[in-house]
Amino acid sequence: MKQIALAGNPNVGKSTVFNALTGMHQHTGNWPGKTVALAQGVFSTAAHRYDLVDLPGTYSLMAHSAEEEVARNYLCFEEPDAAVVVCDATCLERNLNLVLQTMELCPKVLVCINLMDEAKRKGICIDSAELSKRLGVPVVETVAQKKKSLKTLCERLDRMMESSPPCSYQVRYDHPLEEAAELLTPVLADRLQTSLNPRWLALRLLEGEETLLAELNRYFERDLLADQVISCALETARTRLAEAGISAEELKDRLVGSVVTAAEELCRGVVLVQQEGYRCLDRKLDRVLTGRRYGYLVMIGLLAAVLWLTITGANYPSSLLSDALLWVEERLNGLLVYWQAPEWLIGALVQGAFRVLSWVVAVMLPPMAIFFPLFTLLEDAGYLPRIAYNLDKPFQKCRACGKQALTMCMGFGCNAVGVTGCRIIDSPRERMIAILTNSFVPCNGRFPTLITLITVFFVGVQSGTLGSVWSAILLTGIILLGILATFGVSRLLSATLLKGTPSSFTLELPPYRKPQVGKVLIRSILDRTLFVLGRAAAVAAPAGLILWLLANITVGELSLLAHIAAFLDPFGKLLGMDGAILIAFVLGFPANEIVLPIILMIYLSRGTLSEAGSLLEIREILVANGWTSVTALCTMLFSLFHWPCSTTLLTVRKETGSWGWTAAAALLPTLLGMAVCFIIATLTKGLGLL
Repeated sequence: MKQIALAGNPNVGKSTVFNALTGMHQHTGNWPGKTVALAQGVFSTAAHRYDLVDLPGTYSLMAHSAEEEVARNYLCFEEPDAAVVVCDATCLERNLNLVLQTMELCPKVLVCINLMDEAKRKGICIDSAELSKRLGVPVVETVAQKKKSLKTLCERLDRMMESSPPCSYQVRYDHPLEEAAELLTPVLADRLQTSLNPRWLALRLLEGEETLLAELNRYFERDLLADQVISCALETARTRLAEAGISAEELKDRLVGSVVTAAEELCRGVVLVQQEGYRCLDRKLDRVLTGRRYGYLVMIGLLAAVLWLTITGANYPSSLLSDALLWVEERLNGLLVYWQAPEWLIGALVQGAFRVLSWVVAVMLPPMAIFFPLFTLLEDAGYLPRIAYNLDKPFQKCRACGKQALTMCMGFGCNAVGVTGCRIIDSPRERMIAILTNSFVPCNGRFPTLITLITVFFVGVQSGTLGSVWSAILLTGIILLGILATFGVSRLLSATLLKGTPSSFTLELPPYRKPQVGKVLIRSILDRTLFVLGRAAAVAAPAGLILWLLANITVGELSLLAHIAAFLDPFGKLLGMDGAILIAFVLGFPANEIVLPIILMIYLSRGTLSEAGSLLEIREILVANGWTSVTALCTMLFSLFHWPCSTTLLTVRKETGSWGWTAAAALLPTLLGMAVCFIIATLTKGLGLL
């Protein structure tokens, strides 16, 4: 079986090519020592069977991020038989940078120019035969969404594996760089006896990147710089560069500049634009969506619209799902009674574990099934990079990274997903800031509590469509407060624990595309909705069991749950809440969806979690237990700012490898929430409102 690496920039359709070729014969795993996932699949052609490895999307192999390191290390040390580099036909020149770097590492390279349909629509013509002649490697034009176009790719891949010679094209660097590399190359070829390109290896040693040097030492099982022959040759080459006036920092710039210049020369006469102003519509849209006047207003408006659709659309399916799960609960209860199971076991399993699990599924699934597809549609249409562009300046002022805007958006669905998404941030310092502040935006699990309290206390329970609009507007305001807190805490961290200057990065604004609705629905439901739901359900059942035990084990005349609530009551009053609310947040640690049901269970002195009925009945229960609009406001703010759920904290631990930073991720929002609630409670008491 031949091993093929699939490389490419982000947003070039690389994953579409991978999925079209491998179908269901694929699996995903992490690169050893990294949290970056690699997809791997198998496909067959007329001549060969291939093992295709989908490398992380990257712009360069001069690694600055975990994804780039994984892509580079795979091509270096796994020795694939060939590499297929997928390029975007609408911006081929930039994509060729990765092609040229891959050709320095891999003996056989096939260039796949994808998105030819978009190029045609924009009047871009590409002479792929001429490009193939200039590069000395096969070049194939494809439209990955159409499987027929991949047939040619498979044929050319077979032909390349059987007869094509290794890549011969080389990037020509500045004369001093070439001279220095020529001094070091023969020494490396003689001393290492490796399949790695010694010229490429010489340039990387001259560049002096520490992470690559560590990987090379591990690969060769020796310290390269401890080899006196290599060390002397390297010192001589660096002296030659210094004599030419080239510093270490300038060396990196010249290496990058030479690759860019080579890509420009290769595209000259190969890429022709027949329609001047072909991006006119994109530019007009960008004037609105990324402009100073309307950019932020459009973002807020779209957020409110997505939330309104989520709120309005989730009610009915949530009710149906709740009824269905109640029917299952009754059957399960009857089955255990038929088996003559003891009452305590029935209570623990059915009224405890299963009922909490049912609540989480009924409350969480419908909003996620609406929110995630809407979010993915915006992503597929090319709007999310515009959000990052708009928020880059505020994050830069906070001395953080503009890419944090993207990870923050991921947090709306699930903070754990947002934390994982922080891998896209190159700087370790800025990545840590993004991880620690990701939970300042409310995840999908906090929406039910926020929406219910907004409706019950601030909108009205009988407001109809107008009420759902006002609920969406108020919820948008709460989310904006969370975003402002993200800015503020990011600035605080960058001035204290995580000092440093903001890094620069290249942000691609891809062309606007018509979303692939069918694929979006499948991807968002399978990859996001069910994944997040499964993770929440895994912790909801054990939490339900613990909750049932606390509610049914009594000391004196009160349950343990009531005792704990009474103990926390004085502290809760200081924060504008009460002990029942605080213990509900503590027990809601595995899943935020169960916070409000626990509060109602404590107030009603029930031993099991149950539906309170209509929103009007919920209001009556809360008001009867001393709730005011101030109590509701403090509870909403504490829901916005408190410790992340268990899944998110476990993800933080996995990403950072530190329990200390995990504790910081829990303490930062909690301390902010306590401070805000204390201030509001103190002010309202002083004004006689509480």
